[in-house]
Amino acid sequence: MFAHKKYVSEKHYGEYLDFLEYVPAPRCEKLPLIIYLHGAGSRGSDLSEMAEVGPIKELNNGRDLGAVIVAPQCHSETWFDLFGVLTEFIDRYRRSRRVDRDRVYITGVSMGAYAVWQLCISHPDWFAAAVPVCGSGMYWDAARLKKLPVWAFHGGLDNVVYPEESQKMVSAINRNSGCAKLTVFPQDGHNAWDSAFSSDEMWKWLFEQKRMI
Repeated sequence: MFAHKKYVSEKHYGEYLDFLEYVPAPRCEKLPLIIYLHGAGSRGSDLSEMAEVGPIKELNNGRDLGAVIVAPQCHSETWFDLFGVLTEFIDRYRRSRRVDRDRVYITGVSMGAYAVWQLCISHPDWFAAAVPVCGSGMYWDAARLKKLPVWAFHGGLDNVVYPEESQKMVSAINRNSGCAKLTVFPQDGHNAWDSAFSSDEMWKWLFEQKRMI
């Protein structure tokens, strides 16, 4: 179902990303793109580590997402060690002929959610919507996200990344006339992603969004 692939940077010598790619059956129309960034537990070189979280898990469990899905793997300590090649990788995919550039969605969990926030701040015009789960970012730059639909999720009992971190980001966006929202699952700890990605409402909302910038 998912193809194992490798992206070698054209701009950053020696840098690369192994990744999973899913492309639905050929269709006439261009397709949405979902970019998924995993958390610290899936770092390394075994792509199967990403199979039990996020859109990959949902697809494997039978959810029909109808989108191109790409999931790069971080082989370093953090996504920020690979931020240049990650940005290049995403830019390449959003420009693909089969992708609807007005329906490019980005989501990630924990360490991946930190990268989601930063990618959106760096390139708010690339994405139609963002779903960061149990992460945080530079809330002092959140005004850059005022035109980007964001739905953040967090576990109320999270003692790894405190839920206040998502609240800071969402509040900062909305203070600048943004359209961000936050759902806190009161009984969840750091793993708020199972609750977030199993939500039919979240997927319906996501696919309704189109790029406004």
